[in-house]
Amino acid sequence: MAILQNNKAERDEKVIDFTLANSNNLLLIFTRNPEIGKGKRRLAATVGDQAAFDIYKFLLDHTVAITKNLYAEKEVYYSEEIWENDIWDNQKFGKKIQVGEDLGVRMANAFQEGFQNEYQKIIIIGSDMLDLSQEDLENAFKSLEKNDFVVGPAEDGGYYLLGMKQFMPALFKNKAWGTETVLKDTLADLENKTTALLETKNDVDYYEDIKDIDAFKPFLKHIKL
Repeated sequence: MAILQNNKAERDEKVIDFTLANSNNLLLIFTRNPEIGKGKRRLAATVGDQAAFDIYKFLLDHTVAITKNLYAEKEVYYSEEIWENDIWDNQKFGKKIQVGEDLGVRMANAFQEGFQNEYQKIIIIGSDMLDLSQEDLENAFKSLEKNDFVVGPAEDGGYYLLGMKQFMPALFKNKAWGTETVLKDTLADLENKTTALLETKNDVDYYEDIKDIDAFKPFLKHIKL
């Protein structure tokens, strides 16, 4: 009897709100293959290649943690090549390669493929957001029930999340990717659309983005500024 009670307790803890997501929802995760000396170059300019590499791996682990139990289909889009045996569990994450000459084209291609595969709600995120949680992602999908688009503004003038129920090519064109104008230009494209804006969050690009956050202090012990 005790075993039955324990199993019931476990089931109660794992209750899923099926209004948040279903198999028609797709989460796209854009990631860079973690290699020392590549990626996070603006951060590495201050903290060094090794620390930037370690920080990025830490952020990747966090992204896995907040997405692996999300009730949606999940696809990881690698920057260089697919790694079959890495932190992304093959049973939980599909694996693909980013295709296109710039970020806008690569994201557009991923969204297009998702809609061609008949997903109804598609959201894209990067893999460098310590400030992002599974609950944030659930809320983003839920916001698409009453809105056609959802945007998560980043403090640097970009966005950390973009979601939609219909493909809109203009969102991926005529943007100066990696600059402070991306969010403004994106919202201008969405001016006449029903759009949900999430809480503004901070992504990790520069030393200043992380220097006062306790979680990063173990990686910054060598910094003397």
